[in-house]
Amino acid sequence: MSYKLHSTGLRAKDHQPSSQKESLPLPEANGEAIKFLTSLQPKELQLLFFSETLTMVSDTGEPLGELTIDVQKGKYRDELGVISDCLIVHAFNRGYLDNTLCGNSLLGYLSGKMEIMEQHSHEFIKEMKTEVTFFPWNSIAGFISEAANLVLLRAMARRQMVPSNACFLALDTEGKLCYSTYQALGFQTIQVGRQQAEVFIVEQTVHSEEGIPMSCQFYLFSDGHLAKRVQVGSPGCCIITKMPILREEDEVEPPPVFEKKPLAWEEDMELYSRFLDRKEELRLCHTSYMRHHPEAHALISDFLLFLLLRQPADVVTFAAEYFGPFAVRRRPAPSLRSSNRPSPFRSLAPEQPSSSGSPPASGEG
Repeated sequence: MSYKLHSTGLRAKDHQPSSQKESLPLPEANGEAIKFLTSLQPKELQLLFFSETLTMVSDTGEPLGELTIDVQKGKYRDELGVISDCLIVHAFNRGYLDNTLCGNSLLGYLSGKMEIMEQHSHEFIKEMKTEVTFFPWNSIAGFISEAANLVLLRAMARRQMVPSNACFLALDTEGKLCYSTYQALGFQTIQVGRQQAEVFIVEQTVHSEEGIPMSCQFYLFSDGHLAKRVQVGSPGCCIITKMPILREEDEVEPPPVFEKKPLAWEEDMELYSRFLDRKEELRLCHTSYMRHHPEAHALISDFLLFLLLRQPADVVTFAAEYFGPFAVRRRPAPSLRSSNRPSPFRSLAPEQPSSSGSPPASGEG
């Protein structure tokens, strides 16, 4: 299995096939980075699903464009047609650089552990080139794509911590696999309009093996909203102009407990009256039935006499065997006794007729 990255832009260059670089070992993420990724829980990720917009400004404060980041839950269909849950990350910025319209669009599909399923990145200035990069899937455990980085920063902001000594993997500006680290720079109070708010500052550094390291600082609110992004060495930055509504974790209230209270129906006049009416109704019904079926008296008398004579230990089974012959749907008794004595109780499952239409024989010895 391979990781596939689609990238389109002015700075994209042809990537040398990985088969020509098999002699060079690829960098690997350390245990702290992989442990942090595996610790992410679905309940935690659900709080990171929201959209935000920042304004791109120059070093003099002149607006240059906008940056929009959106993270939502979605579905991903792989090459075999298998559909699975995923995180869909879409980031888009558009503005002017030296009076030239430029921009970047990013669309990524991530698993719950920040594993990249597919990512498309498009840059435009004047011309466009295309690049597709492949890496062996087993060599990029702990890899943080551009899309995964945006979600990972939100998770760090909610936890208000950065994994200590964690060393992830990323791609440098040349599209080569390298190390990426995060460092907590502490807290700072910033002014947003008329409000003041505390932000948690995280610095990400991509350590290119051939070029100089690239660092970017992210000023994050407690719920993961991005307040400011500054690329170290760049004259401009991205900032918010309006205080967002911070998302708090939903508190699940315990279900109400209703204590069981004794029902004193004898003291309730309405309930007691209904009880007496029902009691009299049943008495009259039973009396009427016994009056219309005098044979029931004889049958019950015979059973009680037989019961007292035998005095069985299992009264229920004795009664079932006694009244069993009176059942309408009872099978005919076999002419010979059998060691497999049928149960006197009626089966819960309906009897199935045999293929010839006659009832199956049972109890034959």
